[in-house]
Amino acid sequence: MARGRAKMEKVKEILNRYGNSKDNLIQVMLELQNISGTNSLPHDWVVFVAEALDMPVSRVYSVITFYSMFGNEPRGKYLVEVCKSGPCHVSGAKTVLQLIEEKLGLKPGETTEDGVFTLIQSSCFGACDIAPAIKIGEKVYGNLTAEKLTEIVDSYREGQHNG
Repeated sequence: MARGRAKMEKVKEILNRYGNSKDNLIQVMLELQNISGTNSLPHDWVVFVAEALDMPVSRVYSVITFYSMFGNEPRGKYLVEVCKSGPCHVSGAKTVLQLIEEKLGLKPGETTEDGVFTLIQSSCFGACDIAPAIKIGEKVYGNLTAEKLTEIVDSYREGQHNG
C-alpha cells in the first residue's frame, strides 16, 4: 500500500510541475506513462488527473485513446509503431508490418510474452521522406528492408538501446 501512495505522490508532483493545467494534459500523461513501469496509464491515475484538472474522466480517456502513443493496458518496454499513413502505405508499410509480425510473432495490439515489444499501427509520425517507416520508443527508422528491420529489432532484443 505504501508503494501505491508513493506512486500517487509522484502523480501529484507531475501535476504540480505542469501547474495543474488542462492545457498540459498530454505532457502530464506522457510523463505518467513513462513512470508507470507498464508503458501505460493506470485507470486510477487517469481518474486522479481528471479530478485534479476538473475534467470528466471520459474527456481524459478521449485524449489518451486518440493518440497511439498512449496505452490504457500494460504494454511492452518498447512500443513498435508501424506508420499506416498514405506515403508509408504506398512505399510498402504493409510488407514492413508483415515482416514485424513474423519476426515478433505478434499482431497489432499484442505484446511479446517477454514484455519487450508491443506492436501497433499508428498515424503519420512525420517520416514521410524515409517511408516506409517505423518508430520504436522515440526513435524513427526508415527506408526499411527486411535485413535492416531484422537488425533493428535484434538490437533492441539484445539490449543495445536504453529506451
